[in-house]
Amino acid sequence: MSDAIKHECGIALIRLRKPLQYFIDKYGSPLYAVKKLYLLMEKQHNRGQDGAGVANIKLSVPPGCRFISRYRSVKQQPILDIFSKLEKKFDKARKEGGAKFSEAQWMQENCAFTGEVWMGHLRYGTHGGNKVENCHPMLRQNNWRSRNLVLAGNFNMTNLDDLFETLVTIGQHPKEKVDTVTVLEKIGHFLDEENQKLFDQYKGQYSNQEITEIIENELDLERVLQRSCKDFDGGYAMVGMTGYGASFVARDPSGIRPAYFYADDEVIVAASEKPAIKTAFNVAYSEIEEVQPGQALIVDRNGDYGQYKIREPLEKKSCSFERIYFSRGSDPDIYHERKQLGKLLVPQILKSINFDLKHTVFSYIPNTAETAYLGMMEGLEEFLAQRRMEVFIEGKPHVDAKEDILNFRPRVEKLVLKDAKLRTFITDDDHRDDLVAHVYDTTYEVIKKGQDTVVVIDDSIVRGTTLEVSILAMLMRLEPKKIVIVSSAPQIRFPDCYGIDMSKMKDFIAFRAVTELLEEQGMRLLVDQVYQKCLRITDNKVNHVKELYAPFKYEEISEKIAKIISSRYSQIKVEVIYQTVENLNKACPNHLGDWYFTGDYPTPGGNKVVNRAFVNFMEGKTVRAY
Repeated sequence: MSDAIKHECGIALIRLRKPLQYFIDKYGSPLYAVKKLYLLMEKQHNRGQDGAGVANIKLSVPPGCRFISRYRSVKQQPILDIFSKLEKKFDKARKEGGAKFSEAQWMQENCAFTGEVWMGHLRYGTHGGNKVENCHPMLRQNNWRSRNLVLAGNFNMTNLDDLFETLVTIGQHPKEKVDTVTVLEKIGHFLDEENQKLFDQYKGQYSNQEITEIIENELDLERVLQRSCKDFDGGYAMVGMTGYGASFVARDPSGIRPAYFYADDEVIVAASEKPAIKTAFNVAYSEIEEVQPGQALIVDRNGDYGQYKIREPLEKKSCSFERIYFSRGSDPDIYHERKQLGKLLVPQILKSINFDLKHTVFSYIPNTAETAYLGMMEGLEEFLAQRRMEVFIEGKPHVDAKEDILNFRPRVEKLVLKDAKLRTFITDDDHRDDLVAHVYDTTYEVIKKGQDTVVVIDDSIVRGTTLEVSILAMLMRLEPKKIVIVSSAPQIRFPDCYGIDMSKMKDFIAFRAVTELLEEQGMRLLVDQVYQKCLRITDNKVNHVKELYAPFKYEEISEKIAKIISSRYSQIKVEVIYQTVENLNKACPNHLGDWYFTGDYPTPGGNKVVNRAFVNFMEGKTVRAY
């Protein structure tokens, strides 16, 4: 994606199902879980560049010993910063304890981060400052272990105002109006209620100490989550730990945000991505399960686990952007899907270049688009194979010599390179563009000037600014006959509100294109009508912004986008080809969350957000719509 956008966070959970001493004896170190959590987080580093955090809970330490530990960091390399601190802590324990470093009881009583339950989080902030206070895990503390809650998540709630008012109504005084705090306090409230219910049930029959033990054995975490999550509107995959050692991974009813887990007799592990689990624990992909939409993976204090329904599941709409761009392409399913996205674009590309492969050079930008590029080239090879069959087997006449057809291969070059050393340190808009234009460089003298068409595939085009200011400027210097920019994703027309920071209508090049088309065709009245509909709160069950796109064909908007991004370059024709929604769904049949492209939001809050985003645009407000 040549236009960088902020996106969803990453979660990780490790629950040791054996005592710490078992891992010391088998693996020769008390750091088994530390090393595994480090791998889990590093393999999801693509999901967090603003900060990171880890938390740990000990199951069986006596009163007076700290049983919850947490580190968070917003340093430039937050994962490395956190685990370097842990390494220093363990080095100190190794020196102080000597032989006792291999005794689980001594370690747990004298050294933090030696518990059996671990949580990790990678933050890719969508709002709020980059402060350590904004980093997960969030902690709700209490002297009763069963009332402690540690929470981290990959989520955005679209009904934050309603959730906040709920907390106020039940008597709380939340310290912030942000979804992280709101979710933490809401789950914490029902955790408190469940504690109190059990305490009242056994009061008078047992001593308070005995009741504490009973509560930790009988507390119904499934019921807590059912009550807590019943009115959440948004996409979420959240991981939680209670002070007494029970833990959970909860997923939204539409399965918008991803969550996977693996379990054996030693560990239970969960993460946002399959490859992280596979790499960290060296297990087969077939052994990694998906946390189902509307369910929670719950692990009790004894290490027993199961999936439980906490919300009625809706039609599954897992995020297609995960498949196109965000998740690691080493997942075999994602790799195949991205190749398919490239291959399915071939008919449009051939039409654009008038089937003139001899005078076309293919490339890609950025590196994340390489897999789609491979699929595109595979599709072109299949097209050529069909042409050869027509000539040599079916005997159909052809304008090219048979020798040319037999030997011809599509022309491929590494045209676009990013200069990682060049930094755009100039911040004022009047002078910054000139420097931005040179962040990318090219391989010169491989294009026949005025004869060759250049086809460059990108994984998606959001704002178009990098294309306009940098990539096109660089490609123009090659002096081709024509430039074709190909997006393996469809036109991004609508905001996201479930984790990806795409909330302002004016940022989308497709929206800029449609507003210009409406203006050119004298359809300002339609804009005003949609604005009035979006203002009416009662109409927020419908995405009214879709009406602005309805008058125009898909290709018309693509043509307008090409004119916008090439407006400063008049000498060479530029064309933009977008993936179709139909082909996106064909390539990713099990991940049909396509609201950014279609405006079909899986929750009511999505329609509310898109309407509010358009109102903000019309009123010149630059704030987030959720």
